[in-house]
Order: sequence, then C-alpha cells, then structure tokens
Amino acid sequence: MREVWQGDSLELIKKVETESIHLILSDIPYGINYDAWDVLHHNTNRGLLGASPSQKKSGSVFKTRGKPLNGWSQADKQIPLEYYQWCMKWAPDWYRVLKPGASCFIFAGRRMAHRCICAMEDSGFIFKDMLVWEKNSAAYRAQRVSCVLERRGDLENSRRWEGWKVGNLRPLFEPILWFMKPYPQGKTLTDNILRYGLGAFCEEELRRRTGQEAGGELCSNLLRIRGEKSDHGLHPAQKAVGLMELLIALVTLEDQVVLDPFCGCGTTLVAAKRQNRQYLGMEQNENYYQNTLRRLEETKRV
Repeated sequence: MREVWQGDSLELIKKVETESIHLILSDIPYGINYDAWDVLHHNTNRGLLGASPSQKKSGSVFKTRGKPLNGWSQADKQIPLEYYQWCMKWAPDWYRVLKPGASCFIFAGRRMAHRCICAMEDSGFIFKDMLVWEKNSAAYRAQRVSCVLERRGDLENSRRWEGWKVGNLRPLFEPILWFMKPYPQGKTLTDNILRYGLGAFCEEELRRRTGQEAGGELCSNLLRIRGEKSDHGLHPAQKAVGLMELLIALVTLEDQVVLDPFCGCGTTLVAAKRQNRQYLGMEQNENYYQNTLRRLEETKRV
C-alpha cells in the first residue's frame, strides 16, 4: 500500500481495514486557532483569525489573531473539552485499524496534549511515554508590558514593568505522545513481537540517528533533530523529515504500513517512502494534497 487519499480523515478512516496498520504517525491539529483548519470549537467570535494592525505592520510569522488564554467569552472555557470531544471522533477508529502492539505517535501541542491523552486512553490505548523534540528554532511573540503601558501614556508604570512580558517562553520543544495498542491478554510482549513484528523499539536506530550512546543515559526520550531548509515552506506546521524518519525506524520494520490521517504536505509519507515502508495518507486540503503527491513523486526509496 502506497496511497494518498483526499478527503475528511474522520470519514476516510472508516474505510481502512481492521488491524491492517503497523504505525500511526501524525501531526494533528492542536486546537489553538492557528489557522482555519485548527479551529475545533463552536464559539469562533468575529475577530478570530483576523489580523490586528500591528500584525499587518510587522509582517510577523503569526499572521492572524488567535484567542488569549483567558478567552473572549465564557463559552471559550469549553475549548479544552471540545478538543477532547473532537479527538474522540477519530481515536476509536485509530485503535481499530492498528495491529496489536503497534505504536501511535501524535504531535498534539503543549496546551491540549492532556486532552488528547485522555481521549486515546478512553479509546483503549496505553499511554506509553512522552517524547520531546528539541527544535533548533521557534517563533516568539511575547509582548513587553512596558510597551503596552507606554502606548497608554502610563510612563510611570511602564518604567516599573520594564523587562516583563505577556505571553509564553520561546517554544523550543514539541511533545510527541507515544501510545501503544495493547497486545492480546494471556500473551507476553515478546510473543507479540514474534507474531506481529510490533511492540519493541530499535535502540540502535535511535543511537545512530541522534548520536546518543547505546545503552547509556543519553539514549533517552529527548530527541535533538535539527530541521533542514527543505523542512519549511509547504505547510505552516511542517515537521522535519529527519524526525519522522527516526520515529518510523524506531518502531517498524521495512515494508510495514505507516498511516498519517492528517498528512498535511506529506512529510510522514515522504519519510516512510525513504525508509522503505508502505504508507497511507489522508488530507482534506487540495493544495496540501497536491504538494504531497509532488513530494512523493520526487522522493526516492533508500
């Protein structure tokens, strides 16, 4: 299987054969209103995804207006719950299509990861671990309190709050949620490895691809994979191909099937092809779908 399907993955996933997938690796929407495809709650407000005068003027990487953490209305307090409910729409089918002992890696962001974890556990998955991808760069937009006060004409408090900011620290890491579908009751994990080829991880691949010491303290769940210039420009949430290659090589064998239900511009599928794995991707957006087909055409197996 080496296919890309265009359409809504919540519907397309129902067409996938039960227990036919060896790994799900997906960078799902984070539900933080980054773009239209990332708005997963009902209360959208008129100003959401608009652009403030300062955004238009600065040319910031954040080109649209999101919501403050405190929300704009009481209805915004339901956003985390609605994200959990959205995850519950697809998590049971993800569980169904995976083989016993198979892994599922999900990029779910920092703010809503706990809701995704609960949905996956409630659908039958084991939450195995949380990996950390340490990036070499990240956009940063914390606003200085002194500047806000200065614009208000409050110079006294502006001087008092010099050096303080509103927002978050620079987000230089991404959590990767690692789930596993349980293996059959009455069997051991080693039994499952022998029957399905799933349930173990390859420490040698981790060491080789990250430079970590085999069997040592540095062979850890902290992954330092630097992005390349080619890892940018096709999708606002594009991930590094090298990172996806590592995750695929960590838990699967050649010719096993990798599924990405939210494949975006196809990075997971490109990595799977390069690692001599079969793949199935799903993407709703026409432009991203076409980019995926083009990238796969240009990608050679190694």
